[in-house]
Amino acid sequence: MEKIRTAIGLMSGTSMDGIDVALLRTDGRAVVERGPFLGVPYEPAFRDRLKLALEQAKTITQREQRPGDLAAIESELTLRHAVAVREFLAANTLDTASIDVVGFHGQTVLHRPDEALTVQIGDGALLARETGIPVAYDLRANDMVHGGQGAPLVPVYHAALAANVTNAALPVCFVNIGGISNLTYVGEDGVIVGYDSGPGNTLIDQWVETHAGVPFDQGGMIASEGRIVAELADRYLNSPFFTAEKRRSLDRNDFPPPSGEDAELGDGARTLAYVAAASIIKSASHLPVKPTLYVVCGGGRLNRVLMQDLKDIAHGAKVITAEEAGFNGDSMEAEAWAYLAVRSLDGLPLTFPGTTGVHAPVSGGVVVKP
Repeated sequence: MEKIRTAIGLMSGTSMDGIDVALLRTDGRAVVERGPFLGVPYEPAFRDRLKLALEQAKTITQREQRPGDLAAIESELTLRHAVAVREFLAANTLDTASIDVVGFHGQTVLHRPDEALTVQIGDGALLARETGIPVAYDLRANDMVHGGQGAPLVPVYHAALAANVTNAALPVCFVNIGGISNLTYVGEDGVIVGYDSGPGNTLIDQWVETHAGVPFDQGGMIASEGRIVAELADRYLNSPFFTAEKRRSLDRNDFPPPSGEDAELGDGARTLAYVAAASIIKSASHLPVKPTLYVVCGGGRLNRVLMQDLKDIAHGAKVITAEEAGFNGDSMEAEAWAYLAVRSLDGLPLTFPGTTGVHAPVSGGVVVKP
């Protein structure tokens, strides 16, 4: 019997809204026991610091480089993660000795898969010292060394969950709608196919923050008052990204936000919600088999307009939330990072030819002790 470990996963995604903390007991294989979850939002001033990090990271040509304020922001980010871990342990009456490893994603500030360059800021050694727990981090880099695109990494966790989808049989397609959306197809024969599917919440968030001064369109309220601007939608959906033979990983800058001249506030939010939904369906055409079930997680599942669009254009497939499938749609990515950390400890593959395009299944990550 494989060793079961208790792991904490930490995720700060492309939406840059905060830190997700989740507990998982797992052997890094079939055993998955989901635990509590905590969301720790970033204050607006620190979100501004992360936006600065994205701008300053554009000059990076070697992943160790930290131009401008990037080194300071990396330390600030890491210390916030340490505080989040301490808050999580206290809230759930846990001590550090009960945790075997922390899976630390960090914050992606640059992702150029065509150049084999990906940068996630986050100091794993500092986090280990601050928390007193071993940390597995930098989980994407080794995939790129071996010919992969460094993303997505979540599919192997989706595959572990697939057998436990409530009232469903394989194949199943998991959809994570974060800043960038990604798909994981799990077939009856155990085949895993995963890739980024297009813009998720990022365009919507950028639009409403710029034009309404709010960080996101809560529940799709702004979008519900608008109409789809076909010309604007087509500008995104006609991108060669969707028809290219090779699936490629996305950076948040690959789909730039519209300008204020493109639409009114409500129309822009409505159009970008549709774009997020249509991107998923267009990208799903590259899957081995047309999905009959989509399980949706990530913040985008809370946008009612986006979800209704997805149901309307899913070609008869059933679309359900992670909660309807028996999971927690807020914690799934953080859980995945806990799962990946355990796999990293055991040298198990994190990525596969069908997920990142890596030449062969490959493990990865750097593990540091306190």
